[in-house]
Amino acid sequence: MAYPDELVAADLWSDLRTYRDMPDIDMERLYAYRLGRLRGALRETGAALCVLVSPISLRYAVDYRTYGLFQSHVPTTYLFVPVEGPLVIHGVYGTPPMVDETRPARPLNFFDGGHELSEAARLFADDVVRYLAEIGTDNRRVAVEYVNPSITQALLQRGLEVIDGVTVSEAARVIKSADEIACMRWAIGVAELGIAKMKQALRPGVTELQLWGLLNYTNLANNGDWHDGRMLASGPRINPWLQEATQRQVESGDLVGFDTDMIGPFGYFADISRTFHCGPAKPTRRQKQLYRLAVDEIDHNLALLRPGLTLFEFQQQALVLPEEYHANAYTCLIHGVGMADEYPRVNPVFGTPSHYDGTLEAGMVVCVESYVGALGERDGVKLEQQVLLVEGGYELLSTYPLEDCLLD
Repeated sequence: MAYPDELVAADLWSDLRTYRDMPDIDMERLYAYRLGRLRGALRETGAALCVLVSPISLRYAVDYRTYGLFQSHVPTTYLFVPVEGPLVIHGVYGTPPMVDETRPARPLNFFDGGHELSEAARLFADDVVRYLAEIGTDNRRVAVEYVNPSITQALLQRGLEVIDGVTVSEAARVIKSADEIACMRWAIGVAELGIAKMKQALRPGVTELQLWGLLNYTNLANNGDWHDGRMLASGPRINPWLQEATQRQVESGDLVGFDTDMIGPFGYFADISRTFHCGPAKPTRRQKQLYRLAVDEIDHNLALLRPGLTLFEFQQQALVLPEEYHANAYTCLIHGVGMADEYPRVNPVFGTPSHYDGTLEAGMVVCVESYVGALGERDGVKLEQQVLLVEGGYELLSTYPLEDCLLD
């Protein structure tokens, strides 16, 4: 057993390349595939141009990763992706990514534009119209991601038809190439190295945040990006789920659950949940019962997965646990994952109604979720597996073992 500060101070372990070879990714092929997916999705909408703003979309399209979290709430950089024509990025920090041209940006945020956002939007619309002329198209339909209403209004005033850019960027990311899966396996390997160190450091007295810090540190040490949350809870805080890590000290006999939610190396997501037991106290019968129910739910729903199954069919066939667990059940049964949580999502049949149907396809990556904790009780169990859909079924991508002491 090691203390978290000792693991960091004497770090000879955090680089995954110490234990295995990093995959040899054909980056040119990877980028070409992703750009092809974007342009194919754009073509399906009938639009001539998509303006990408999300940091996830910028990474996917041209591997631009600078100030990703800043970009998520103070958008300063945006990218023009046409069906045909040059990729032009605006407002780049640092080294320009894989684009044909860089240009200055108009203010899209209040930090830069203040109360003059409407004037900036007018100039932005002028830029879009000018760019469409440059690429020689008379198509007036453009797709735009996540922008202020002033942007949409300015584009409309210039006679353009505006559609949601997320219908392009999200649709493109659904099916993964072999190179993307190799990147994802590496990100998962990094996450599971961090999980192993969390397990090694687990003892009475360690805080939730100290444990979480080891996972975060491992991601950063391997050139990963960030975590979408700090989802780790212990003891009485594990039920209900969706409570982030605090400075609470773990106690003997506690269950400790977590969800990695990790945007890791190459920008790919590792989304794995496990629940540990902290000794030296032995697990209770109830803790083992909850754990077994979570394992059964995961295993049953994994067995359903195959290309061609509709989301509605999956929902109807998914395991329904006893009613005492419904109130605190996880919000979805499965969800897509790539560079972040993605389409599709299927909710429990007793939960919030799903907003759409669809069909599972080979090349999708999905996460299978379970949370089991009765309303008003102390304990709960969170598990999640990340899988690749292949012809005839699925392939497990997450490999970190389950908790033996809760399974015996």
